[in-house]
Amino acid sequence: MKHVRISPSGPTGPSRRAVVGGAALAALTTSGVSQGTASASAAGESSAPWEPVPVPAQVPVTEYQVPVSGGGSLWCWDTGGDGEAVVLLHPGSGSGESWPYQQPVLAGAGFRVIGYSRRGAYNSVAGTKAESDTASGDLNTLADHLGLGRFHLSGSAAGGPVAVDYALSFADRLLSLTVSGSVMGIQDTEYQELTSALQPDPFGDMPADFKELGPSYRGGDRDGVAAWLEIHERARTSDAFAQSLTHTITWAALETLTLPVQLITGDADLYSPPSVMRLNSGHLRDVETHVVREAGHNPHWEQPAAWNRLLIRFLGRHGGS
Repeated sequence: MKHVRISPSGPTGPSRRAVVGGAALAALTTSGVSQGTASASAAGESSAPWEPVPVPAQVPVTEYQVPVSGGGSLWCWDTGGDGEAVVLLHPGSGSGESWPYQQPVLAGAGFRVIGYSRRGAYNSVAGTKAESDTASGDLNTLADHLGLGRFHLSGSAAGGPVAVDYALSFADRLLSLTVSGSVMGIQDTEYQELTSALQPDPFGDMPADFKELGPSYRGGDRDGVAAWLEIHERARTSDAFAQSLTHTITWAALETLTLPVQLITGDADLYSPPSVMRLNSGHLRDVETHVVREAGHNPHWEQPAAWNRLLIRFLGRHGGS
């Protein structure tokens, strides 16, 4: 299958393309991403060593440009189909291109899979900040545009706060919520002090792959790291700006959520290590937690077999039928 880099479609018109840029996917097809294992309440653990495996061939998608307030536009891809929809919210280091390991696997499991770039990320247009909606408001506009009823939502890293904010704002539209490798945007002073202590200076000046990818993956799959960096380097555009949330996310706010929540993190996540994930899980009513071995802040990329298995099992237990 020939893989091509996606170019933006028109303001509202769809087109059919592959999901990931050609050079990135070519590198991944050569060496792939490592197959990992997960340690959790509902997942077994294996002692077998992992080795890089090829990325799955991508399924065809329909592309859209979804208009949002203030002259913005969200680039979106959609596998279509009659299955329950799952929307993937990308990390701040990535974009709607960040899901080559999830798109075909979730579609093959019977789900309608949707990914998009938030304002100012790859192929999306930020628009005017003063007239922009919140990030969760944009997501609701996209869900309406695509005709989604109730759906599953999964947010990774910086997509996590958006996912939590959406759950607080539009809980009746969600079947389930998964948050992966994320500090979740929690604003409690105690929590802010804790997470700041985990990122002392000069943490912010370190290379992106050092901060975002675990050492086992960086040492074990250099081609995969290069492909991740290629997506990262084109992820943010010159018109990007920080977008606000509707709610102030606190532990008390988390305690109001009644929908099923899954928290996933990597055992080498420098932002949200397992201890921090467990701290947050104590403020959720219906929650399960999982630690993915030999992974950092992007377990969906570093150890996709383990991550996909956790997500598919969780979605299967909390479907609408």
